[in-house]
Amino acid sequence: MKILVFGKTGQVARALIAACKQDGTAIVTLPRAQADLSDPDGCAAIIAETDADVVINAAAWTAVDDAEENEATAHVINANAPGAMARACAKRTIPFIQISTDYVFDGSEGAAWAPDDQTNPLGAYGRTKLAGEQAVAAAGGTYVILRTAWVFDDEGKNFVTTMLRLSETRNALNVVADQTGGPTPAKAIAEACLTISKALVAGKSVSGTYHFSGTPDVSWAEFARAIFAAAGRDVTVTDIPSSAYPTPAKRPANSRLDCADLERALGIKRPAWKDAIARMLTSA
Repeated sequence: MKILVFGKTGQVARALIAACKQDGTAIVTLPRAQADLSDPDGCAAIIAETDADVVINAAAWTAVDDAEENEATAHVINANAPGAMARACAKRTIPFIQISTDYVFDGSEGAAWAPDDQTNPLGAYGRTKLAGEQAVAAAGGTYVILRTAWVFDDEGKNFVTTMLRLSETRNALNVVADQTGGPTPAKAIAEACLTISKALVAGKSVSGTYHFSGTPDVSWAEFARAIFAAAGRDVTVTDIPSSAYPTPAKRPANSRLDCADLERALGIKRPAWKDAIARMLTSA
């Protein structure tokens, strides 16, 4: 099996490179210089010529706050490009995997979000990612949309690396406590994508939308405390409401994802994020 990945330097793309190396799966990754998602037709042209067995889009406009003032550009990257990729894959009968987000929901419900729950994004980033999902589903090919949340690794700009950096110079932090979700290791997303890829290439009927996030679900403040405890950092975390930390884009209060469908379909279980953090710190 050979995988073509749009993206090379992002958290999930880097994890895919490592996972494929360990698994022995052939992989080709495309940096922005080779595949610019602001040029959807160019991305489709690459797929028209590929000899890959499956295509994964691990690239996106992920600057949530900046999307509020740049929605048109974000729409091209997060919606038009995945749609063009999915149509090109459908034409070639190549399975397509699109990584999406919890931001397609408004976070208003108390329970974990199921894949078929009503979407209602709060901001531009969520709207553009939802439009991308709709374009992929409408393309007519074999596809999986994998929604995830709170992604982290040991290199990228994410909550874990930010907390560790801040703890080097500060012994007290205020952290939002009224947003809840499941932190998700990029490595686990990559491994899930590999499993999904193999199933799709084998012809299993698993097309559709799935959720995948880490366990247990926590608030950002609880997540921060767990990070500091694992790292042995003496940092006092004070719970604050989202209103005390205003941002241009509104975040969902409830980002918990019901991942049962993915486990039922392919046996992929939610990863334990505390174990992932422990491994990160051990290897650092």
